[in-house]
Amino acid sequence: MATLAPIKADPSSCGGAYRVVSAEPDRTPRHTISEVAVASGLTAHTLRWYERIGLLDPIDRTYSGQRRYSDADLSRLGFLNRLRLTGMPVADMLRYVELVRAGEHTRADRRDILLDHREEVRQKISDLHATLAVLDHKIDLYSRLYESDLGDLGDRGGAPEPGDVSRQNHQTDQNDRKKQSA
Repeated sequence: MATLAPIKADPSSCGGAYRVVSAEPDRTPRHTISEVAVASGLTAHTLRWYERIGLLDPIDRTYSGQRRYSDADLSRLGFLNRLRLTGMPVADMLRYVELVRAGEHTRADRRDILLDHREEVRQKISDLHATLAVLDHKIDLYSRLYESDLGDLGDRGGAPEPGDVSRQNHQTDQNDRKKQSA
C-alpha cells in the first residue's frame, strides 16, 4: 500500500496547524472562525454545528464572545474531515469523540470503530476500482470505434461528400418510419 508524503506546512499558521499532525497540539486559542473555515474548507455554520453537537469541545471565546480555535481544535477538525471524506456517518464520528472524552480505557473501542470503518473504506475503494475498470473499458471501446470511423473516412479520401450525408439521413428517416409503423 502506498504511503502519503508528509505535508510540509508552517504550524504557526491556521492552515499549517490544520494540516500538521502533532502528538500534543498547542491549546492556546488564537484562530478565528473565518480563518478556520478557510483552512478546513468547512463553513462557519458547520463549525458552530460541530461544536453544538459535541464533535468539538466547547470553543474558547474572546471577551466579546468571538470564537477562538486552538491548534488542538484544528487537529481534531482535520481528523474529523478525513473521516467524513471516507464516508463515516456523523453519528459514528460522535461516538468516537465521546470515547476519546471518556478516557484512555476506551482505546480498544476506538480502535474497533476505526477498524470497522477501515474495512468499509477498503470495500468502497474496491468498488471504485471495479467501476473505474468499467469506465476504462467503455472509453477504450469508444476510442477504437472512433479510430475505426476515422479510418473509414480516410479510405474514402477524407470527409464524407455532402450527398453521402443526405443519403444517410434519408436512409435513417426511412428506417425510423418503418419502426413506427410496425
